[in-house]
Amino acid sequence: MKAPLLVIAAGGTGGHMFPAQALAESMLSLGWRVRLSTDARGARYVGGFPKAVEIDVVGSATFARGGLAAKALVPFRVAGGIGLSMARMLRDRPEVVVGFGGYPTIPAMSAAWTLRVPRMIHEQNGVLGRVNQLFARRVDHVACGTWPTELPTGVTGIHTGNPVRRAVLDRAGAPYIPPGDYPMSLLILGGSQGARILSDIVPQAIANLPDEVRGRVRVSHQARPEDLDRVAAFYAGEGITADVQTFFDDVPERMAEAQLVISRSGASTVADVSIIGRPAIWVPLGQAIRDEQTANARQLVDAGAAILIPESKLTAESLTEQVANVLESADGAQQMARAALGCSTPDATERLVALVEDLAVGQKGDPK
Repeated sequence: MKAPLLVIAAGGTGGHMFPAQALAESMLSLGWRVRLSTDARGARYVGGFPKAVEIDVVGSATFARGGLAAKALVPFRVAGGIGLSMARMLRDRPEVVVGFGGYPTIPAMSAAWTLRVPRMIHEQNGVLGRVNQLFARRVDHVACGTWPTELPTGVTGIHTGNPVRRAVLDRAGAPYIPPGDYPMSLLILGGSQGARILSDIVPQAIANLPDEVRGRVRVSHQARPEDLDRVAAFYAGEGITADVQTFFDDVPERMAEAQLVISRSGASTVADVSIIGRPAIWVPLGQAIRDEQTANARQLVDAGAAILIPESKLTAESLTEQVANVLESADGAQQMARAALGCSTPDATERLVALVEDLAVGQKGDPK
């Protein structure tokens, strides 16, 4: 008898993929089979998934990218992806399908709805993404990573928190070394695609720090490929020790060693910071239509664990002031770290697993 199958549908960014990976790891440990449904873009982000996860690449597309010709093909690519997903589910019917958002989830979630497979979505942000809005009324559960989450009228959410990867959980509550008269680590993150404004502003802000602080700073800075050389050259020219890369595959380790994190407030990053427990300065993505990154940051900011600087107000001078405030106050930084931990949901994965198991049990009891 085959082990039960869970199909996870996730888009091609870390914000969708990291919580999906956490759920996959847990379900495998419980004896389930796991299949990840994504598109070719999403398949580039699956390196961290356990080898036992079957990767199912199906066609999908969005009207938000490409020219007129690409947009004209969107309905056909999506329809083809739905058809392929339905065929695979008919051959090997899953017990449950979980969608984590992003347009690559449309085929699997549509197939699950058509075939009446038990299904749920998990929204990482404080505001539903477009695809999750589409399915919010067509699923059995809406799990929310950020609380509260803005939901459509009539839709009830379940607060689970945002699952984090095992590498993050392994450093949960790692002892925080407050700023002091010794080398201090700053971690600069811009999301899975990097953030140009952080590459434009952060290096100068760090260079503007008082000499006695600047001389002790060690920087890990994530930058876009096109910004990599100039950012690294600036730090070197200012005599600031910096490791500048387009992607860090050891973010949990660097975060655990950091005295301060400066970052976009993507849902996964906010969850990681709260689980490990570190002071943060959030710069939410200014062009986000739903302003979900501001919603993501709100709980930690309100708790005194983080500082929020709107992108429209981010300058080297304003950032220097806030960085100095943290690095020159050991007690204040320690208090921020404790407050961050108080906002964490370390059992988020277990909560999500419980919902999956609940749907599976409900399916077995359904006479259909």
